Amino acid sequence: MVKPQTSHPLDPLSAAEISVAVATVRAAGATPEVRDSMRFVEVVLLEPDKQVVALADAYFFPPFQPSLLPRTKGGPVIPSKLPPRQARLIVYNKRSNETGIWIVELSEVHAVTRGGHHRGKVISSKVVPDVQPPMDAEEYAECEAVVKEFPPFREAMKKRGIEDMDLVMVDPWCAGYHSEADAPNHRLAKPLIFCRTESDCPMENGYARPVEGIHVLVDMQNMVVIEFEDRRLIPLPPADPLRNYTPGETRGGVDRSDVKPLQIIQPEGPSFRVNGHFVQWQKWNFRIGFTPREGLVIHSVAYVDGNRGRRPVAHRLSFVEMVVPYGDPNDPHYRKNAFDAGEDGLGKNAHSLKKGCDCLGYIKYFDAHFTNFTGGVETIENCVCLHEEDHGILWKHQDWRTGLAEVRRSRRLTVSFICTVANYEYGFFWHFYQDGKIEAEVKLTGILSLGALQPGETRKYGTTIAPGLYAPVHQHFFVARMDMAVDCKPGETFNQVVEVNVKVEEPGKENVHNNAFYAEEELLRSEMQAMRDCNPLSARHWIIRNTRTVNRTGQLTGYKLLPGSNCLPLAGSEAKFLRRAAFLKHNLWVTRYARDEMYPGGEFPNQNPRVGEGLATWVKQNRSLEETDIVLWYVFGVTHIPRLEDWPVMPVDHIGFMLMPHGFFNCSPAVDVPPNSWDSELKDNGMAAKSIQNGLLAKL
Repeated sequence: MVKPQTSHPLDPLSAAEISVAVATVRAAGATPEVRDSMRFVEVVLLEPDKQVVALADAYFFPPFQPSLLPRTKGGPVIPSKLPPRQARLIVYNKRSNETGIWIVELSEVHAVTRGGHHRGKVISSKVVPDVQPPMDAEEYAECEAVVKEFPPFREAMKKRGIEDMDLVMVDPWCAGYHSEADAPNHRLAKPLIFCRTESDCPMENGYARPVEGIHVLVDMQNMVVIEFEDRRLIPLPPADPLRNYTPGETRGGVDRSDVKPLQIIQPEGPSFRVNGHFVQWQKWNFRIGFTPREGLVIHSVAYVDGNRGRRPVAHRLSFVEMVVPYGDPNDPHYRKNAFDAGEDGLGKNAHSLKKGCDCLGYIKYFDAHFTNFTGGVETIENCVCLHEEDHGILWKHQDWRTGLAEVRRSRRLTVSFICTVANYEYGFFWHFYQDGKIEAEVKLTGILSLGALQPGETRKYGTTIAPGLYAPVHQHFFVARMDMAVDCKPGETFNQVVEVNVKVEEPGKENVHNNAFYAEEELLRSEMQAMRDCNPLSARHWIIRNTRTVNRTGQLTGYKLLPGSNCLPLAGSEAKFLRRAAFLKHNLWVTRYARDEMYPGGEFPNQNPRVGEGLATWVKQNRSLEETDIVLWYVFGVTHIPRLEDWPVMPVDHIGFMLMPHGFFNCSPAVDVPPNSWDSELKDNGMAAKSIQNGLLAKL
């Protein structure tokens, strides 16, 4: 008899499970001193083997899909229960400056117990030498307080006319790795300094007044300032009257008064169904996960295709790293190259949408649980947003002979979260469409990271946006990791990647009209061959194919990775940050699946002295990709040359890519979307006619 399970093997750890994992590791400390010095950087689910997930989906959790497992002679052997869930912990020892990885086994009784004598079981522990784990918000707050209390710093601020330390903002930045002085034998931060003008205005934009010329280096292990130098006295930028972004009169302006209400109403509720973390919508189904590092994770993506049943598309989709290198060679901007996932954590910096929801319509929220630095459990309520969106026309055709027309409205299911890392906001979105497409999108907004100018000075490496204030040029890079499974059941490894380029036919008897061009395919046979870059001139894209499944025309089924706008690093090849970010040198990497290959710059990019750790090293194995379990690493970015209109806030910029069915279906799934799937009544009240008469439409 199958025993009921309360948590699916891919469900994120509950608050209770995190508490048990922390208590188990703490109890395993050899001495009270060791236990007291433990700091908990990350506690996450140790995701099980793919076969365990398949077993769970087949027999333990609805909608119960036995077809996921291969048929065996005599029928399947079904275990009475699944293996216990396990937690993986990154623990920093503040006393010894060591980083350890612990694996803890949990059980049903442990999962409902907070602490006490019912603890988990330590499966393994190891110290990882020569690394520094990500920084924590508690460390940031403590670092800010230490710097503000440092007498030479207070004296330097006094020279700049600032004596009220409540005005001062100290943003600790990871030191990166520029020389042996940044080696991970010390836990270091190099803060950036800003200063507000009014201590009684908590919503004032403090990033409008950078304090430059002060060098501070903080030992984060012992929380002491170990280097300080007041190098240049650069005047604080004057208080810009346009610096604030709060509503109306609070910023000295007036809000628009002609914006009418826009209501998104679903009187019958949404079209999606949610059971725990399992989501079903318009033939799609998948599971939602969340980690402190990546934030949102999409598991077990599949499409239910009529009599062909459940067809897998991907095992796991997530954003695993982002890097923001700045293009100004002047101090302190040359060292601004944040690894916001690996040095900080996208998930840990996620918003609670209770504080201002960014979605409209009928919304399903998911909470996120994670540990704080001292081992307590914190919950971000309403962290992940799931909702439907109208997305314009899905398809339309009018027959000019009959005058008959057909049109279908596009609806998409969006799963998203938004995080703040210092001055910038990033929204991460996965959109699922009715025609089988999956879109990954990143929205960039927030506030620019600025520099101060001497009177009359300009900088070629940025844009002057206010008196005494400029915004350096910079780039944002994101890495999407896609563990694909196109038409592959668990245990099957039948995928390959083909690159497609459009070629122009040479003039000759095959091209007498000089108009011919065609798509040429090339199989990426090995990992070294599969380091590729975008090429819009040849409409380059990549197809992930199943080598053993065909459609009705006999072609192999597949999904196409279609790039959006993109770029490569503009820094020179010897730029210091590229030691840790060698993965930025190509837009696409393809590897054979390996369970421990998760992060393109290695697990610990903070102060990492090793050159090319992660993807650039893994692909040197040059494993075969001709028929295997494929992982795509797509690197996409944007070059930001700031505008005056990016101040005081930066309006949203969008970048991303698309996964599109390519021979996956026998015809477009969009054809069966009903014509009455939206409710819209035209109510122009003569306004359109009046606008035409007044010539306004042409002007607009």
